[in-house]
Amino acid sequence: MNPPSINPWDAKPWWCQPWSILLTGNGAIFLSWFGFHRLWLTAIVAIPLTLWMGFFLILWPRLMQEYYAAQGDSSQE
Repeated sequence: MNPPSINPWDAKPWWCQPWSILLTGNGAIFLSWFGFHRLWLTAIVAIPLTLWMGFFLILWPRLMQEYYAAQGDSSQE
C-alpha cells in the first residue's frame, strides 16, 4: 500500500498558492503591456516572471514531494 501523497501547497499561505502566483505573474505581464505598449519592455517583465512562475508551479512541488518521500523513507529505517 502506498502512503498518502503530501501536498506541498498545504504548508504555504494563501498568497503563495498556485492561483495567486498565476494571477500575480500574468497580471504584472498584462500591466506592463497595458501601461507601456512596448513589446521589448513587456518581454523584460515577462521572461523573469515566467521563469519564476515555472519554478514555483512546476519544479518546486516536484522537489518538495521528492523531499517528503525521502524523509518518509529515512524515518522508517
